[in-house]
Amino acid sequence: MKYLQTEAIMGDNDSAEDAVQSTQRVELHLAELENKLAALDATAPAKEKLQLELDCGYALLELNRFDEAWPLARTLFDRALEIAEWQQAVEACDIMFQSENPESISALAQGIWLGVTFPIDPELTVAMLQHLIDETPDRSDGAAVAAAVANYIVDIRADESSRENLLFFTNQLLGQVARRHSQVEEQEIFDFWVQQLELDSPEKFLPRLATVLDVLVSDQWWYDKDKLREQIPD
Repeated sequence: MKYLQTEAIMGDNDSAEDAVQSTQRVELHLAELENKLAALDATAPAKEKLQLELDCGYALLELNRFDEAWPLARTLFDRALEIAEWQQAVEACDIMFQSENPESISALAQGIWLGVTFPIDPELTVAMLQHLIDETPDRSDGAAVAAAVANYIVDIRADESSRENLLFFTNQLLGQVARRHSQVEEQEIFDFWVQQLELDSPEKFLPRLATVLDVLVSDQWWYDKDKLREQIPD
């Protein structure tokens, strides 16, 4: 999977030697991306250049060069919004969140709103919601709401090629949250937990997610949500 952090769910691990080799590969990849950017013609599509720069941002994250990743992603976010490239705007928020900046949580919330509102790659939306879950206290209902939204987004958006894997992941994620939240282990208790928290009702959990995001952003949204809603595809 491109965006999801599967280690906590699936138990992936790398050795120290693998980590060193991975760093070397990332450095080479970053150099290749920078060369491609330098070679771009002035008439190249804005989306193409933007994606190469976002790929550079992700590479900087892997190299722990957070001081470079944040300002790059913040600029790319504004450019993505200008050309209505919602997927790329959310990728920029993903990079900003992972850059460990004082505004990282706000960036996460901005990206989640876009990822839930617009029909982008459901895996990226789930990845953003997974970040929120990881940042939320164990017994907070916010994590449960985020997990429910992740499952819902996959259910309504994923295509046949990714649906099975993503649903498995989000179901596992929801089960993990249930254990954190209420020590839920058995299916019957899980079903009751879902009903009690109204996690089976999109008309209930989607507004609750919006409230969580408003709190995280502290009403300092980087865009006009009402204007962006006018651009939602029919």
